[in-house]
This record gives sequence, C-alpha cells and structure tokens, in this order.
Amino acid sequence: MDSGSSPRPGRLATMSPRETPSAVRAFLKPWLRPKVLLRVGAVAALTVLVLVGACIGVVRWRASGLEYSATSVPQADVALVPGAEIYPNGQPSPYVAGRLDLARTLLNSGKVKALLLTGDFGTPTYDEPDAMRRYLIGKGVPANKIALDYAGFDTYQSCARAYRIFGVRNAIVVTQDFSVPRTIALCRSVGIRTTAVGDHSQAHNLTYDKCWLRDQIAAIKAVYSMVVQPDPKFLGRQETSVRDAMAGK
Repeated sequence: MDSGSSPRPGRLATMSPRETPSAVRAFLKPWLRPKVLLRVGAVAALTVLVLVGACIGVVRWRASGLEYSATSVPQADVALVPGAEIYPNGQPSPYVAGRLDLARTLLNSGKVKALLLTGDFGTPTYDEPDAMRRYLIGKGVPANKIALDYAGFDTYQSCARAYRIFGVRNAIVVTQDFSVPRTIALCRSVGIRTTAVGDHSQAHNLTYDKCWLRDQIAAIKAVYSMVVQPDPKFLGRQETSVRDAMAGK
C-alpha cells in the first residue's frame, strides 16, 4: 500500500444501512447477557453508594458539634430559615411550620435579633417567603423583625445569598433535623459562622423517611457546591433588610 494513501475504513463503516443494526446487535450481544448486566448494575450501585457515603461523611465532619437545642444554642445575629413546600391555599406545610415555630422561639428568647426567611419565588403563583412571613406575623412576630430573600432556590443559594447579598456573618440555621448537617456545612463553606437547631416535631412516617433519604443523596450536590462555590442564580445589589430587622426598623 502506498504510504500516502488513507487507511482502509473498518468493517462497520463500510456496511450498508441494512447490515449495520445486525452488526451492532452482534457486537452488543455479549454485554447484554443477564449475568453481565447484573454485574455491571452491581458495580454501578456500589459506586453510587460509596460516593454518597463519602459525601455524607464530609458533610457530617464539617457540621460536627454545631447542632444545639433551642435552649442551649449560642446567641447569633439572625436565624436563617430555608423555605420548603407551601400549599395552594398559602399555608406552609407542617415541615415549614415546624421550622417557623422554632425560629419564633429563638427570637422570643433573645437567641437571635432577626429572622431571614429564604425560599422560592420562581413563579407569580408560588411564593414561599411571603407565606412564611404571613404565618409568623399571624403568630405574633413583629413584621419589622423579618427579612425576606425571594431567590433562595436551594440550600446553597440561600446560604450564599445570605452572605453575599444580606451581609450575614453569624447565623443559627433552623431546618428539619435530617437537614441540619448539610445546611451547616453549606453555610460554613460560604463564610457564615453557623450553628443550627433542628426541628424534630414531625413523626417518622413514610413522608419523613422519603425526605430523609433525599437529603442523604443531596450530600453529593452539597459537596460539589462546597468545593466549586458556584454563583447563585441571582445576585444583585447589597440588601440592608437584615441589618434593618436586627435594629427593629
């Protein structure tokens, strides 16, 4: 063969369209045997379990020793309350209500000077922060002690915006008990001196177990965010609402 000529194409490249599916099936046949598929699936599942376990370990290490009860938690400037499901009638779900009741206790006992309610306002018909605010005002919390963040689309963004937009440097995070380690780790990763109080008011039922499992898997995303430190979806100008709420303005 002449040294300047092109190499001959492989067998698959020279096949007609009619021949190609048969050749592909023949190539894949050894890999589609039940035993092979079972082994591949087992390796993939083990890899995921190891990854999740490692990320959970990192999160728990970062949060170690920083969860307290409502009576023992050290004082901080603000309680950071991440949002969650709001019902169509505007009422917070039991999980959110539990967080808010706990945050109200911290405010009334002097553990914090203000509340920062952060959540999703992604559409005109769904507004977590305002629903949370209405609930607290209905429970007797002064409106001037509440600050709102409408772009806390997930836990990391809530923490990052609290630091970068609202100037929060010292906070008590109030969330469900199973979310405490992940939330502490994320807020500490952006520079907030963070402790937490976990809400234990919800029964250990099927919904609780599903939320617990989802939170464990979310450790992968949490570690990614801790390492990469992506910008939140929305940044914008600095807000003074937390500082104003601390001063009772």
